[in-house]
Amino acid sequence: MAEGRETDSGRANEAPAVVRRPATDPELSGVQATAIIRAAHNGSTTTVPRLRSSGPFHLHRTQPRNGWARVSVISAMCAPLGGDRLALDITAEEHAKLEVSTAAATIALPGATTAPATYDVRLTVADHAILTWLPKPLISVQNSTLHQTCTVHLAPTAAVILREEQLLGRTPEPPGHLTMRLTVHRGGRPVLDQHTAYGGTAPAWDGPAVLGGYRATGQLLVVDPYLPCDHPPILIGDDPEAGHAVLTPLAQHPAYLVTATARSLHDVGKLLDTALEHIKGMEPRST
Repeated sequence: MAEGRETDSGRANEAPAVVRRPATDPELSGVQATAIIRAAHNGSTTTVPRLRSSGPFHLHRTQPRNGWARVSVISAMCAPLGGDRLALDITAEEHAKLEVSTAAATIALPGATTAPATYDVRLTVADHAILTWLPKPLISVQNSTLHQTCTVHLAPTAAVILREEQLLGRTPEPPGHLTMRLTVHRGGRPVLDQHTAYGGTAPAWDGPAVLGGYRATGQLLVVDPYLPCDHPPILIGDDPEAGHAVLTPLAQHPAYLVTATARSLHDVGKLLDTALEHIKGMEPRST
């Protein structure tokens, strides 16, 4: 059995964190692993009192910056493969400022089993805290199947910046089957519940109503109690070769969702950067 490493206030302890399913049953083979990050504010700055690495996740504290704690998620093995069950729990407690990123792209690969892989990211942000989740792109490889979810729970005065990008298939291969669900609650109220499916048996995923001829896509979610709630939608990009993005306010909340599609991850990144600048330039609402 593989093991995970947990650090608590600087002390390292070995703890079983990965369950390998029996290889005798190919439909149940794969890795089960959950990594945990918890950030807290100590009155002067943000610290990370709990950091539990697990399975393919190796968690590494990076240099703090301007009172922010920063953690990088490093892949310790090829994952997610078919049959894997992976989860990442990230919590920012009251007044904490936490940035979490990944060191490299996540590549969804076929495994020895036909069972799908799952990857669940759970973000919890307390009052007056801010969390940024900035993973490198996810690449869906031919014959892979991955179901990914991201669940966000925000206190009423919490803020979050979430940015995700996907590449559907490596050149020149078609993609695997990828489903993604983004669910956001703020103060116990639903803000967003979005489900997308690409490749495989997903209906019309490459048709004009979804991606058309594009193979790269991305999402940017910004929730901030100081943002206005009534900014009109914005269409970003007027060149079909460079892709398009739509910046949309989410009803009754200081929250904005950007969806971008383009031919390459480079172009998707530029569109999301432009959208983020639009959001940063909004007039803060009066409090």
